[in-house]
Amino acid sequence: MAVADRRADYATLARTIAALTDGESDRVALMATVVCELHHADDRFDWTGFYRVVAPELMKIGPYQGGHGCLVIPFSRGVCGAAARTGAVQIVPDVDAFAGHIACAASTRSEIVLPVRDRTGALIAVLDIDSDRPDAFDETDAAGLADILDMVFAS
Repeated sequence: MAVADRRADYATLARTIAALTDGESDRVALMATVVCELHHADDRFDWTGFYRVVAPELMKIGPYQGGHGCLVIPFSRGVCGAAARTGAVQIVPDVDAFAGHIACAASTRSEIVLPVRDRTGALIAVLDIDSDRPDAFDETDAAGLADILDMVFAS
């Protein structure tokens, strides 16, 4: 799909999510809604979910769509840990080439993980999206997803 088409799809998705989450403040309810909409919006998304920060340097699985995920991820491990630790989006075109990748599902070939921040800038979670396709994600995805996360959790 062309970059312009994906940008338009993310803009449409953002409007849908904004309408569904308007007035809601419960983070788990917001995460569940965001995950559901994202997961069903794109056939590249094989597993879509949040890992919530529950203690210093520790995340636990939150709302997700797809097969089972890892229950606990420390900041020191995997792609999700790298996103939480560095505060930077992680785009991994080939998970087998990522040192320390945690294989929660054998079908995962590529991954994108974004830090999720609240209004104060505090890290509250990461959004993890796995694909069963290699090299499924790029900067267009990172920008579109970051805009949605900022709209829902940071504004």
